[in-house]
Amino acid sequence: MKKTILALGLAGLVTSGMAQAVEGSVDVGEHSTNLSVGLGSQSPGLFLKGNWLRSNDDGSVSGATLGYNLSVGPFNVSPAAKALYTHPSDGKDGFTVAVGSGVSYQLNSMWGVYGEYYYAPKSFSDHLERYQQAGGGISFSPISLVSLRAGYQYVGLKNTNNNKDNVLVDGPYISASVSF
Repeated sequence: MKKTILALGLAGLVTSGMAQAVEGSVDVGEHSTNLSVGLGSQSPGLFLKGNWLRSNDDGSVSGATLGYNLSVGPFNVSPAAKALYTHPSDGKDGFTVAVGSGVSYQLNSMWGVYGEYYYAPKSFSDHLERYQQAGGGISFSPISLVSLRAGYQYVGLKNTNNNKDNVLVDGPYISASVSF
């Protein structure tokens, strides 16, 4: 009986994911580029997202995010956990798990505002004192398949053993995403 319930639950999770849209986006800042692809990140329910962030000067971060979108009217909250591989230019490579949330509010059918914050303490990290990511801005969706965003983002790695800290992103950026 337990195996049947588990199998039905997993089947429901898989089929609900198949109905979700696939998204791809590119974020470009003055000294950084972030590529991401996601499944269900724009609709209510479970979502999965992968990304690769590269700084021209301070290294890179890549990983996967698992979260859940909770929507109440135009307001959306997305608690999530990120499993990340960090490659700082001035420290040791390693893994970390950051937890946090994104929030968004749709002002009308085309305009919205958003923000996010993720944090990983030393106890969640390998070779890092902490990982921090914060961002926010405005979004514009002229059609349902395309979204353009502009905002400010910060991604910082505080290294251990007196190594220089690495700030991968600290400034304005623009983004374009496509859903299909």
